[in-house]
Amino acid sequence: MQQVPSYVSGTSTVPLIGETIGACFDRIAREHAARDALISRHQNLRWTYAELADRVDRVAAGLLRLGLEPGDRIGIWAPNCAEWALTQFATAKAGLILVNINPAYRRSELEYALDKVGCKALVLAPSFKTSNYLGILGDIAPELARCAPGKLSAAKLPGLRHVIRLGAESSSGMHNFESLLADASAVEKKQLAAIGARLQFDDPINIQFTSGTTGLPKGATLTHHNILNNGYFTAETIKLAPGERLCIPVPLYHCFGMVIGNLGCVTHGATMVYPDDAFDPGAVLETVQAERCVALYGVPTMFIAELAHPDFAKYDLSSLRTGIMAGSPCPIQVMRQVIERMHMQEVTIAYGMTETSPVSFQSSTNDPVERRVSTVGRIHPHIEVKIVDANGRVVPRGEPGELCTRGYSVMLGYWGDEAKTAEVLDRAGWMHTGDLATIDTEGYCNIVGRSKDMIIRGGENVYPREVEEFLYRHPKVQDVQCVGVPDAKFGEVLCACVILKPGAHADEAELKEFCKGEIAHYKVPQYVRFVASFPMTVTGKIQKFVLRQAMADELGLEAQKTA
Repeated sequence: MQQVPSYVSGTSTVPLIGETIGACFDRIAREHAARDALISRHQNLRWTYAELADRVDRVAAGLLRLGLEPGDRIGIWAPNCAEWALTQFATAKAGLILVNINPAYRRSELEYALDKVGCKALVLAPSFKTSNYLGILGDIAPELARCAPGKLSAAKLPGLRHVIRLGAESSSGMHNFESLLADASAVEKKQLAAIGARLQFDDPINIQFTSGTTGLPKGATLTHHNILNNGYFTAETIKLAPGERLCIPVPLYHCFGMVIGNLGCVTHGATMVYPDDAFDPGAVLETVQAERCVALYGVPTMFIAELAHPDFAKYDLSSLRTGIMAGSPCPIQVMRQVIERMHMQEVTIAYGMTETSPVSFQSSTNDPVERRVSTVGRIHPHIEVKIVDANGRVVPRGEPGELCTRGYSVMLGYWGDEAKTAEVLDRAGWMHTGDLATIDTEGYCNIVGRSKDMIIRGGENVYPREVEEFLYRHPKVQDVQCVGVPDAKFGEVLCACVILKPGAHADEAELKEFCKGEIAHYKVPQYVRFVASFPMTVTGKIQKFVLRQAMADELGLEAQKTA
């Protein structure tokens, strides 16, 4: 019998959206003008589509008023808030490329990101949690203290001219976001309309940083077509309907929030609901009850925290029907509890990556529960996937190999880095994900491992090489290898295995302290272990899988059973 190859393509009678984000947004806002578009619980604010559209146009005109032009990059460094959504849609209408900056970034990461893509403007919150954003930016660009707004000329950030801060207070050298909301003049409205008419859906509109095994973050460059369609088809899969409310506790800086969340809602005339500026299980439960949300998104650790909340039983979650769990492997028992205790009978699992906008596979609302807890579903519409061996040849169904994706969702490339782009995007347009997977005879996909050493800590991607390169800066560190070890809460966490320089002495606390404030909190190793050597192959390659098992054994950690 001839073997069936591990190749699937998503057929659909529903066509791709051939519009820019701005054109689609305007159309939906007209059709659903009176419906609720955005509810931000922590800001005590709710806007209809008509109200949201008016504010988006004013912000877009305000950005043009600053002298920003289509193609300019504008960063946003802020937690979830209404201003984030305004910036997302306003930049799309003005043809500006939005650069998502992780709220957990610290000084070195922020400086690198802004400089790498040449941000001309930056929208930022004054602070978030323990991070003083204004202070961090002031350290990088002290020139802010003595320049007029819009006139920044910083030695370390030569392209940055405008800093736009959120909040009512004023800061030296910065515009206030509120100033962007001034009424647009007739000339500005005409200018905005002219830009909209020129924009094409294949234009780049978003840069999202994703770290790599070589260490430094890479800017995945995404188009209107990429993210608008992915948001649409992901929401289609959960059967999101006009007027239904989707609770979005996942971060907007990530594809999960801004694409699957915001764009998924807007393409369907549904309501974006932000429970808080950052994830808080109590706020999520309260929001679902108060707003009668039909859908809820999250990574497994979020659902675990919600289920474990001491007041869980007091909340009425009966309005919930569906949602998406993605970002890291889903523990089977958690999935069952979400279905049974949170009323999410039609919850789905999704798989993807930033470079593919992000979703490639998703389970359907009517898939058997066994399929939803043991696979990541089937191929998305208008997308192709093949599973290949080390020689690039398609393997038979059921055999593991590297998952490669092709279609409308694949990024343009990494900003300013043709070499790194060529490493993952081949001549035929296939995105090589680095994930190991199988596809069964019915087309269901199962992620079985990662050919790259990426660690997923509670939905956050941690690339060992990036952390290793940072730890190499410590004067006492001779060599370091980072591996993932099992963790009951986050799925896996980082363990740094360190060889100290001869005669040097250090402890775990010293190396953790060295990381704090310099790299994002989720990249700081949970464990630091000092070793004399690393396990090696006869050719001198470090055997990370051996090191990983040794650390798990030493720490007394067992792998959690996951889907």
